[in-house]
Amino acid sequence: MSALFQPYTLKDITLRNRIAVPPMCQYMAVDGAANDWHLSHYAGMARGGAGLVIVEATAVAPEGRITPGCTGIWNDDLAQAFVPVVKAIKAAGAVPGIQIAHAGRKASANRPWEGDDHIAEGDARGWQTIAPSAIAFGGGLGKVPRAMDLDDIARVKQNFVDAAVRAREVGFEWLELHFAHGYLAQSFFSAHSNQRDDMYGGSVENRSRFLLETLKAVREVWPEHLPLTIRFGVLEFDGRDEQTLLESIGLVRQFKEAGMDMLSVSMGFTIPDVSIPWGPAFMGPIAERVRTEAGVPVSSAWGFGTPAIAERVVKDEQLDVVMVGKAHLANPHWAYFAAKELGVERASWVMPAPYAHWLERY
Repeated sequence: MSALFQPYTLKDITLRNRIAVPPMCQYMAVDGAANDWHLSHYAGMARGGAGLVIVEATAVAPEGRITPGCTGIWNDDLAQAFVPVVKAIKAAGAVPGIQIAHAGRKASANRPWEGDDHIAEGDARGWQTIAPSAIAFGGGLGKVPRAMDLDDIARVKQNFVDAAVRAREVGFEWLELHFAHGYLAQSFFSAHSNQRDDMYGGSVENRSRFLLETLKAVREVWPEHLPLTIRFGVLEFDGRDEQTLLESIGLVRQFKEAGMDMLSVSMGFTIPDVSIPWGPAFMGPIAERVRTEAGVPVSSAWGFGTPAIAERVVKDEQLDVVMVGKAHLANPHWAYFAAKELGVERASWVMPAPYAHWLERY
């Protein structure tokens, strides 16, 4: 029997299989609001048979958007815009999740197909970015952020809490904190981007403080019976990966103690021009090491879009849940395709009943 198509239970939530659609930015929001594009997109992902569909990185504050086209959840009206999306995901049999985020120094950028660089100074579409230190990302995203003071840090932590409350109230059942990819939380953890000399900088303990405090604050408001997960970059591929990975695993253990239920294992992307060893399932062994040494359930993306590979990493216990991104964009019914490829009996049963009826009958 296929390991990939076994149900998976985390807290009180059971996924119909181990396949998840990870957060993938659409850059189609207007003033932070989800719209008909998002409804169509996420409903399609859910109808395809995945067990979990996680809505894209959604900003906890206006300045936390990556681009002007990113979704937000910093007020009640923006939260309400997600209600049809949540209902559509549930109606198709998937669990609705959301990733809440703050882009930090990588914010105020043009959409990828419009330049994928920082919005130029003086352009009314842009805004002042913030970060732990006044260090530009580089690599074309060269806007220097304003270094956050303690009031800024307290405000953003509260922004995450308020966003979690809104996500809970509109019906999301799986919450992911975006602590990866060089965005605000990751940039606190990385010595490449954090050169503070106060309690939030310097030692690994201090660089971890913002992430742990944010997690603990969110844990207090997110329901205990629903999964609270984190996407975190555990290494940078910058030549010091063993040290970074050891530090990261130590922090993941603290995440677990503070109430995190699963880690989505990813990369830092804190600095440009690193040598990432792209390839099929290249993050699998790294995720397995985190799973084993930190003692936490894990998921991961990056290179798992082939059914045989997705099946193997679950069977070999490298991953508990497989994040299949680009392959779902190319084929929203990837789960059905994977079930057929893997010889799952009555593969159409991974689809909603109206689809399965026609697929089985003719």
